Amino acid sequence: MFSHRHKSHLVSPSSSRFVTETVNGSHNFVIKGYSLAKGIGVGKHIASETFTVGGFQWAIYFYPDGKNPEDNSAYVSVFIALASEGTDVRALFELTLVDQGTHGKHKVHSHFDRSLESGPYTLKYRGSMWGYKRFFRRTMLESSTFLKDDCLKLNCTVGVVVSAIDSSRLHSIDVPESDIGAHFGMLLENEEGSDVTFNVRGVKFHAHKLVLAARSPEFESEFLNGMEEDNHEIVVVDMEPKVFKALLHFIYTDNLIEDEEFSVTSSSCMPSLSDKLAAKLLAAADKYGLARLALMCESVLCKDVSVNSVANILALADRFSAMDLKSVCLKFAAENLVAVMETDGFELLKENCPLLQSELLKTVAGTEEELSGGGKSRSVWAQFSDGGDTTDRRRHNWEDVGERGQSLWVQSSDGGDARGMSPGQEG
Repeated sequence: MFSHRHKSHLVSPSSSRFVTETVNGSHNFVIKGYSLAKGIGVGKHIASETFTVGGFQWAIYFYPDGKNPEDNSAYVSVFIALASEGTDVRALFELTLVDQGTHGKHKVHSHFDRSLESGPYTLKYRGSMWGYKRFFRRTMLESSTFLKDDCLKLNCTVGVVVSAIDSSRLHSIDVPESDIGAHFGMLLENEEGSDVTFNVRGVKFHAHKLVLAARSPEFESEFLNGMEEDNHEIVVVDMEPKVFKALLHFIYTDNLIEDEEFSVTSSSCMPSLSDKLAAKLLAAADKYGLARLALMCESVLCKDVSVNSVANILALADRFSAMDLKSVCLKFAAENLVAVMETDGFELLKENCPLLQSELLKTVAGTEEELSGGGKSRSVWAQFSDGGDTTDRRRHNWEDVGERGQSLWVQSSDGGDARGMSPGQEG
């Protein structure tokens, strides 16, 4: 007689966690020339550059004359605004006015170190803001160590609330970052197995055809399709040794070579544009079809865009098809048109690049449309009006560009916040 027993097999239960946390990011906003900003009017603000946290764009608004008409400019106001499209974005905020004295007693308003009864703040749509209409009494601010050399420093931290199901395993193994670039960099440095030599103005560089061909369509065409001999020497006459060395470094490591120029952003201590390594490397990237290197150079050059340099950088970007850098230059020039027109670079642009002037004209027109829709850019007509007796002369010079300039001299309506932002929550 047989008896049957049914055995039950225990199966390990699955698990998951619902996790709500914040994705945090910070932005430092320096306001130089505070005394000159006073008097712009109640409800008018100075805006920081936008910064990204949690997939959304944000901006700091500083109101030198206050936001609330009822306060009669007795207070300065500070707000953080949602500057991109979004619906019901939940976030925590921290605003810090930096004490620039020896005591370092900063003025801090923070949600991160306290419990909020109703939870994080909800910004319902683009333009919603959180902040303080009465952030600091003006008379006290102007006699304090928060203001130094007519400069204020504001730090802002945004914590965007995100939720997700976390079903990851209890144990994990961290995988280090790829080090293939370091290995290929050693291959270039040691010259082991090299099969091609470049003679660049007397300086010789040893490299590997397969590596160069894999990275650059120009080298691929020369080495794989040209059936070149092994161990031959190529003479490079249109590039400096320093630039060619930086080019090879990128090809092997996918990174920019370490150079002081790439870590310094101030134009005051940098060479002229024609002597800048980034400009020369941009030309090399264009020649050899290295799109990522070109974009890296654009990023470096973008940091040096100013009223005095923008025309020259714009011409450079156009010459080497650096479209992102070109777009930045066109927008900057349109927003600062009158000042840019007074520079030597703009005169050269008029003489040598007439098509670029036409593109700048279109950008100016787009800026005017943005202004009429609530954008932050000042009206181009308002810029010309600031010139006093020189207005007619400047206006005449610009209208020489073409008939399309006629439509620009219509003053756009004024009023409202510079970005068209609506009032949001207040602290």
